[in-house]
Amino acid sequence: MAELERHIQRFLEELRRENSSAHTLRNYAADLRQFAAHLAAPGGAPPALEELDTLALRGWLADLHRRRLSPLTLRRKLAALRSFFRFLVRDGIVEVNLARLLRTPKAPQTLPRVMTAEQANVLLDQVAEGKLERPHPERDVLIFEMLYGCGLRVSELSALNLADLDTTERWLRVRGKGRKERQVPYGSKAGAALERYLAVRRAAAGEQALLVNHGGRRLSARGARGIVKLYARLLAGDASVHPHSFRHAFATHLLADGADLRAIQELLGHARLSTTQKYTQVSLTDLMAVYDRSHPKA
Repeated sequence: MAELERHIQRFLEELRRENSSAHTLRNYAADLRQFAAHLAAPGGAPPALEELDTLALRGWLADLHRRRLSPLTLRRKLAALRSFFRFLVRDGIVEVNLARLLRTPKAPQTLPRVMTAEQANVLLDQVAEGKLERPHPERDVLIFEMLYGCGLRVSELSALNLADLDTTERWLRVRGKGRKERQVPYGSKAGAALERYLAVRRAAAGEQALLVNHGGRRLSARGARGIVKLYARLLAGDASVHPHSFRHAFATHLLADGADLRAIQELLGHARLSTTQKYTQVSLTDLMAVYDRSHPKA
């Protein structure tokens, strides 16, 4: 095994020991192995680490640009490389984090498309009415109530265990990005949906997951995503709706009704307030649209 590939493997093993998410491990592994493959001569091995310089790293980024990858994808790949070089510096393998010297591509300032409160509630009501003949309707209703009522990421929803529920005080213990835990309250509608689901939940022996699939095992994030897409397409006629749509709606509707931005940050589990502040831009955009439609001098 070449030196670079060996250190990549060591880095990934450390991430695994630190309980990094499967999503992070998968992406970082793919990004770093792509980096190693780019550096390798045809049919050969990548150069030794001490031979690398910023020119080699810029060459890799230039190749990614030629492939017309999005700025967000480029930023992720660069983040993986910086994290890897930080690991090498800490272990004394290299002296300088060369990836820190590369310029970060600017991300487009796009605002999330957000459902109105009416659109969100109409879809949730239709799901609850059982208009689709589904094998686990109580579970499906709970998925929608938790996504919109708690602003969870679909991965966080899938990761919930029975032990994470406080049904007396109506709190959830949520494990977010980087395995950071936070407490999130849920409302009466989500509470009622939870009671109905727990009464019919059929799980395999020893399964602690809150949401289970047809085999009684943990419902994956991919499975939950497919359920949301199915209902949105068949009931709302909108294939663009996905689980994160409800997280956007949760934050935007709270802000529109006067919730404090810091409180929303805590509920969403954002590490930085700047991430949450994009929802203020959504609210301002909506406000301008109302002004343009309604003011006689607009």
